[in-house]
Amino acid sequence: MTYDEWEPTIPLAVRQDVIWRVQAYRLALYLAGCAEEDTRPLRGDARFADTAAQLCRAAGSVAANIAEGYPRQSGRDRIRYYEYALGSAAEVKVWYLNGRTTLPPGVIEDRFALLRSITRLLLTMIRSARKPSSSAARFTASEP
Repeated sequence: MTYDEWEPTIPLAVRQDVIWRVQAYRLALYLAGCAEEDTRPLRGDARFADTAAQLCRAAGSVAANIAEGYPRQSGRDRIRYYEYALGSAAEVKVWYLNGRTTLPPGVIEDRFALLRSITRLLLTMIRSARKPSSSAARFTASEP
């Protein structure tokens, strides 16, 4: 599933929410959808059931932490949640690596490229939140 195939499946109410403007959030939601799809073959193999579950939890945590941090008024609070999202993104890499032998060719490379994009965006959002005028900077870093 590509991003362009995935996006129209998201309810309109979600796409109209202000956080939808945050590219890192959109990509993290897409990552969670990819993880769900990617782990279907893993779940059928008892050796990889825990890997599949952990991968889905970690991938979902990236978007959840962005969503939780975004409305925070304190730059320090926003940064904390964005850093949690970074940690979850790093964890996703580990779980993808653990299941790589059962995934179709190219999946690892595609997901790692997606994770690099999310990580870059999160680092930009963290830098912006550290600036004195962090509430205005939050919107600058989130433009698609």
